[in-house]
Amino acid sequence: MKILLLGSGGREHALAWKLKQSPKLTELIIAPGNAGTADLGTNVELDPNDFKAVKELAVRKQIDMLIVGPEEPLVRGIKDFFLNDPELIHIPVIGPGKRGARLEGSKEFSKDFMFRYGIPTAKYKSVTLDNLDEGMAFLAEMKAPYVLKADGLAAGKGVLIIDDLEQAKADLKTMLDGQFGEASKKVVIEEFLDGIELSVFVLTDGSAYVVLPEAKDYKRIGEGDTGLNTGGMGAVSPVSFADDKFMNKVHRKIIQPTVAGLYGDQIPYKGFIFIGLIKVGDEPYVIEYNVRMGDPETEVVMPRIKSDLLELLEATAAKELKKHTIEIEDNTVTTVMMVSGGYPEAYEKGKEMTGLDKVKDGMAFHAGTKLQDGKVITNGGRVIAMSAIGKDMKEALAKSYKNAELVQFENKYFRKDIGFDL
Repeated sequence: MKILLLGSGGREHALAWKLKQSPKLTELIIAPGNAGTADLGTNVELDPNDFKAVKELAVRKQIDMLIVGPEEPLVRGIKDFFLNDPELIHIPVIGPGKRGARLEGSKEFSKDFMFRYGIPTAKYKSVTLDNLDEGMAFLAEMKAPYVLKADGLAAGKGVLIIDDLEQAKADLKTMLDGQFGEASKKVVIEEFLDGIELSVFVLTDGSAYVVLPEAKDYKRIGEGDTGLNTGGMGAVSPVSFADDKFMNKVHRKIIQPTVAGLYGDQIPYKGFIFIGLIKVGDEPYVIEYNVRMGDPETEVVMPRIKSDLLELLEATAAKELKKHTIEIEDNTVTTVMMVSGGYPEAYEKGKEMTGLDKVKDGMAFHAGTKLQDGKVITNGGRVIAMSAIGKDMKEALAKSYKNAELVQFENKYFRKDIGFDL
């Protein structure tokens, strides 16, 4: 099969790495890709949101399947674009159409979906400038801390958690006035849930599904989960507190009603569902849905999958997933994200990277890198994820950190406490 994979991050490198292991794969094209994906297939420079350019490439290369890594093309409707084009309609797209992508593209839509199908989640209220008074009253009824979420996509930066009521009211007004552009013209106020977070990943063809390994990622820039939120500084899989009893509840109370709800709403869905969970006491609650794999979680999930990923995706496209099961390795995988100095605020790009040839006993999944004049240089805030496999978390982390020390670029930074709370 000829596969076109859209995206340029660590998630896409990990997906490409796993796809490359399939005997079904004949050609892999990654658009735009990064310095790491260049070793696994052919990188093609294009914007994944430029659907006409994606079409031209898909037709020219006669691809058999499109796998969409990031959320934005899905929310913008790339699946619908393929379905409505006679030259593309025969090419299956892994990822939902525009309606299904609203699970991630609109916080209000996803909260309404959860409430309608009885899926455990925090209490909420949607607010615009038109009902600001109701929003202020709802905040006054809540206990601190106060959670404000931009309704639309805000590149992972549209969530504020505030301890002071007056500050929360001021921040609500600032968000509605366009702090995150169109994304925060509507804001969802949520009850704060106190617990420990994890991510669960499902691959569904719209009725049947398989559950991928769970993972826990670390969002804050500073050790001990302090400082600003990032796109993710590291991850661990499996998650020690997600035992069989807890995961049975996740299946029964969350995964099953989510897939059944999409079917009930007549929303065709062929692709990944990322369920961001929080364990409160012994109960799982949904914080958010994403309509693609997470990053850096994919960098620990893919190495734990024994099954042929391409075979599973083929079954998803053909709506034959019920004939398949997924095999998972018992080992532990960790990843440590190396970032540019200054990230997640202003950071520099274009720094030469060295020591990549010394990495062993692990996988270096490139995130923000590119090739320039035969050299690998930094090209983003999150630069490279050092993943490793061990019999337990301690062994895997020792390998991840050893490789993180070997790779050098100016002002590199990584957290040294991934997994500290497990």
